[in-house]
Amino acid sequence: MKIAVKAAPNNTSYESLDTASLIFTNHNTNIKKVMSNNSVINNAVKNDRSAPIGLFDSGVGGLSVYLHLAQQLPHERYVYYADTLHVPYGNRDSEDIKALTLTAVEWLYQQGCKLIVIACNSASAYALETARRCYPQLPIVGLVPALKPAVLASKTGHVAVLATKATLNGTLLNDVITNVASHHATKVTKLFTQDGIDQLVLGCTHYPFFKAFLRQEIAEQQLAIQIVDSGQAIAERVKQLLLTNQLLALPAEVAADEALKDKAIRVNLSPPLTFYATKYDEKLGVVIQHLLGPQTDIHYYLSP
Repeated sequence: MKIAVKAAPNNTSYESLDTASLIFTNHNTNIKKVMSNNSVINNAVKNDRSAPIGLFDSGVGGLSVYLHLAQQLPHERYVYYADTLHVPYGNRDSEDIKALTLTAVEWLYQQGCKLIVIACNSASAYALETARRCYPQLPIVGLVPALKPAVLASKTGHVAVLATKATLNGTLLNDVITNVASHHATKVTKLFTQDGIDQLVLGCTHYPFFKAFLRQEIAEQQLAIQIVDSGQAIAERVKQLLLTNQLLALPAEVAADEALKDKAIRVNLSPPLTFYATKYDEKLGVVIQHLLGPQTDIHYYLSP
């Protein structure tokens, strides 16, 4: 995994970042300075197919959404904003969450993103509609726990939602409970119990990374429970919006010589993920590498 790291000094605008970067290679401890033209961050053009998609979360949980997006839309460029300085959002009050979310959306907007995904259920619960009003020309996709498909799939009429306090109390989730679950006479439990539940909704973007553990626990307890994750639905929605607005990125193809066969071949290149953190922790890169895998190419833009 190749990682480019750039630190932003305090009170420095992102447009005036120094052009020096550090490149770290996963299997090589040598550090070498290279020059960068900041093209990933500063030269993207809004309303252009080649412009990046922005993602925002209070931490690294939104990377579960990124994985779905990268799978369905592999030719897109992605810029990820992690507000690690203020994580977690789940227990913050609504006005605090709204202010932090708007700061993140503005940053991504300034990077030229053609579409933004608020990959945080808590932020979506309190700031999605405000963000859309502030940026009416910019498609903004928010997260709401995938309660609707869970309700429609439930055979027992009992669904559980695992989420933070902010998400559970937010209007997005409770509107779905009122308009969908109640209409289908489905009971929604805002905690995990074994009382006839057959659908378990993961209402926080961190939780999909624990799917294997959850599945193991469900299997060991011989429970007939399906795990529902909203990541795939979000990726499908993003793809639909890009197609509708004619913003879907075209495959980046390059010609290469296949030495052994001595003939030209075409290779599709997947762009790297650009990752910005409001606060850097030395463990952050290790966590991200563990979540995304060593094959993922990531460029880090970090605050000290």
